[in-house]
Amino acid sequence: MSNNYNVLSNLKLMDKGIFFMLLSAMLGSMSGAVAKVLSDSMDPIEIVFYRNLLGVLMILYSFKKVSVSFEFSKMHLLFLRGFFGTIAMLLYFYTIANIPLGEAVILNKTSPFFVTILAYYLMKESISIHTIFALIIGFVGVAFIIKPFDFEISQGHVFGVLGGFFAAAAYATIKKIKDIYDARVIMLSFMGVGTVLPLLIFLFTPYAEFKIHTDPFVWAMIALMAVFSTVSQWFLTRAYSLSKASIIGVIGYSSIPFAVGFGIMLGDSIPDILTFLGIALIAFGGYLVGKKK
Repeated sequence: MSNNYNVLSNLKLMDKGIFFMLLSAMLGSMSGAVAKVLSDSMDPIEIVFYRNLLGVLMILYSFKKVSVSFEFSKMHLLFLRGFFGTIAMLLYFYTIANIPLGEAVILNKTSPFFVTILAYYLMKESISIHTIFALIIGFVGVAFIIKPFDFEISQGHVFGVLGGFFAAAAYATIKKIKDIYDARVIMLSFMGVGTVLPLLIFLFTPYAEFKIHTDPFVWAMIALMAVFSTVSQWFLTRAYSLSKASIIGVIGYSSIPFAVGFGIMLGDSIPDILTFLGIALIAFGGYLVGKKK
């Protein structure tokens, strides 16, 4: 009887994790759509800074309502989660500003492939023939989207793939610290680094210029993006905490149709046949990778 209860309990947790991931995917795509609108007025580094600054304020306010304990022994993992996540976000927002939204999202979704590769090299996990086949399918899909056979690979597409790599590194840390820290603490580490790192870029490099924006529309869009992305991150963190990473990773591909739809609404062209084929191959490859984990 207890075994049946445990199975039902696990199924309920899995269902909730999947539901949270679907909500995260939709809200994340909406945040990306707002970021694309903002890219007409702001540098991607500015978008990352303001998005995370408002997110930090929201999370700090939540601590006033419900306090949490803090463990200092794994602070280095919190920092790594924040650092990898911030790099991934910087690359992602640059990609959003320079290529269609649907393509930016699907290139970011190459992260499950990189998780598998990192696990092989860093943790000495074995890779089966089935998984190698899935990786080949996924990266062929990337080639169809980037179209390297034209010998004109755009910087936006390259940064999109790099964003997927750093997102994989960030997601891997969540599983390491999910049982140690409250979801809000994990989010705060991400958004805290995501506020400080862009500020350092503004202060010490020539790559971006900090501007004080006075347009109410811009601030309304920043606030909307911060709300969407913060809530999306909360759902994402909870989803990975409740269900297997492989299952949640596959469900995360539901953000693709959301992103393609929002992108077309914002003026992106309808993806060509090769891009649709690439999207399908990446999603299928990700499903196969997740199925074997």
